[in-house]
Amino acid sequence: MPGATRGASAEDHGLRLVTRVALGLVVVTPNIVGAGVVLVVAAWVLPLGELVAFDPAALVRNLIAFGAYLLGAILVGSIWGHFRMRVPRAPGPGADEATVRRHRRRVRRVVLRGPLRLATVQAVLWIAALVLFVLINVFSSPRLGASVGVTVALGGVATVAVTYRLVERVLRREVARVLNDRPPQGRLLPGVVLRAVGSWALGTAVPLVGVLLAAAAALVFGGYTTERLAIVVLVLGGVALVVGLLVTVLTANSTAAPVLAVRRAQRRVEDGDYDAEVPVFDTTELGVLQAGFNTMVAGLRERERVRDLFGRHVGEDVARTALENDVELGGEVREVAVLFVDLVGSTRLAATRPPHEVVEALNAFFAVVIDVVEQNEGWINKFEGDAALAVFGAPTELPDAAACALRAGRELSRRIAGELDDISAGIGVSAGEAVAGNIGDTRRYEYTVIGDPVNEAARLTEAAKEIDGCVLASGAALERAGGEARRWCVIESRVLRGREDETDLAVPNEHAGACVGAEVSDLSERRAPSLG
Repeated sequence: MPGATRGASAEDHGLRLVTRVALGLVVVTPNIVGAGVVLVVAAWVLPLGELVAFDPAALVRNLIAFGAYLLGAILVGSIWGHFRMRVPRAPGPGADEATVRRHRRRVRRVVLRGPLRLATVQAVLWIAALVLFVLINVFSSPRLGASVGVTVALGGVATVAVTYRLVERVLRREVARVLNDRPPQGRLLPGVVLRAVGSWALGTAVPLVGVLLAAAAALVFGGYTTERLAIVVLVLGGVALVVGLLVTVLTANSTAAPVLAVRRAQRRVEDGDYDAEVPVFDTTELGVLQAGFNTMVAGLRERERVRDLFGRHVGEDVARTALENDVELGGEVREVAVLFVDLVGSTRLAATRPPHEVVEALNAFFAVVIDVVEQNEGWINKFEGDAALAVFGAPTELPDAAACALRAGRELSRRIAGELDDISAGIGVSAGEAVAGNIGDTRRYEYTVIGDPVNEAARLTEAAKEIDGCVLASGAALERAGGEARRWCVIESRVLRGREDETDLAVPNEHAGACVGAEVSDLSERRAPSLG
């Protein structure tokens, strides 16, 4: 027979008002419906006419007992269910940690075992109804008492099963709340296998037992006309279909919902959203699966964070290469282009401005450098105080590395002049063969580029600080730049500091004055005399 849970305040048991109202509905409604079905089956479907012929008051007596017990069961079940789901008031702000932990354990226990607690209340009330109606009828007729008892028992089992599943569904958000910090541990409620078997037993086997008992009674006791037996089978079969479908649907939902939640979160992770998280609302192995998914995503999130930090320190291309391949010390000869940029007047800047302004100026400067280099498929190899070294063609091969570096040099010169107030920088671009690889020791190493293009670019940067536009490229870079070389003009040749041979110096056409429009062939004419 029915019983309901009436909630106290939210502070008492931690359940939201809407949850408490829903619990009252899903507990009371199925039990009232189940009691009504039992009444109809017992009074008007089963062939009990002959049994009560000698006691005409039997039907009236049962109806009066039914109404009185129904009202009493609702009242008792409400009060009992309220106490079964009640949690002591939350401790105040000054409570010690042990008290807080005890309260949390109590809330967790009540919420996670809520379906079982309320199902127990319902089961006890239905058992009491079974005993009551058997005693009311057995003295008039043992067969009548047995028939009524079997009907009440079967109706109670099916109703309690449906109620259990509905309570489990209503408490899903509350379960997710208490399992948010600590996943399910141990076996608090039936597992997936027992849940599936129980679905069949309670939703299909129990109603069909009623059909079998009706057929057995017809064979043993008689008293069934063909029409009456057909009515009994139709009614009990219909009840079995409806109850079986309801229990199966609720069980399927209980099993599928956690899996579908994991699948939705998995799609988010596949799309690159590593903040995806599954609310853990199942206390079976599926809840462990949900918690395990969250742990896995947390690991992926941490791995992505480390990868992002790694990429910020060494560059995305280097980070990706290191993660995809075994890291080995040593290098290989590669055709690369190098861009070196150095701030002009950094010593004066540090001496005349507060430290935070110096840092802000350097960050703004390097932001432009990184943006331009990355737009032109380059890689920032390192920052050296107020300077930066960018490489094109390593670690990822680039067919037009020299052209990309020269284009980046022109763009960088224009953006520094137009976007950064009171800041100028020398820019040098060179190209040629260099050794690119991991340099250092197995305990600490870095991917870098070593070779003549790097040294030449650094020297060009020094010379670039003395000219209009502050950008210089070597003749070696122009020779490898294809069509981009037409945008540059060789203005002179000189021996750079620390070097023995002359280097052809080129500037963008917009800074070359009379040299605008010069072709790459001009470069070969200039160099012819020096080749001797």
